[in-house]
Amino acid sequence: MPRGYVVVTEAIKDSEGMAAYSQAAAPSMAQSGARPLVVDGQPRVLEGEWHGNRTVILEFESVEAAQAWYDSDSYAAARPLRQAAAESNAVLLSGFEMPRE
Repeated sequence: MPRGYVVVTEAIKDSEGMAAYSQAAAPSMAQSGARPLVVDGQPRVLEGEWHGNRTVILEFESVEAAQAWYDSDSYAAARPLRQAAAESNAVLLSGFEMPRE
């Protein structure tokens, strides 16, 4: 089963609000088994345009696990803090597994 990835780009406008969001969201991430792979405040654009000044990539055991985290009551309580502190885009992606020979 492919892993699930949540990618969030954020244009942060309230750093204190983002700190509050991080503290509120951390328990839900730990409970869901999320593994932060990337938290980058200086993404280097190689082509096209990129939104925001911070990119976050979270890895989950599966797409279903990622969706369950996003829809969970514990994360639903934290999400408005991020939405108030930053203009965000979020996507859920299915990981790719190389076919075995």
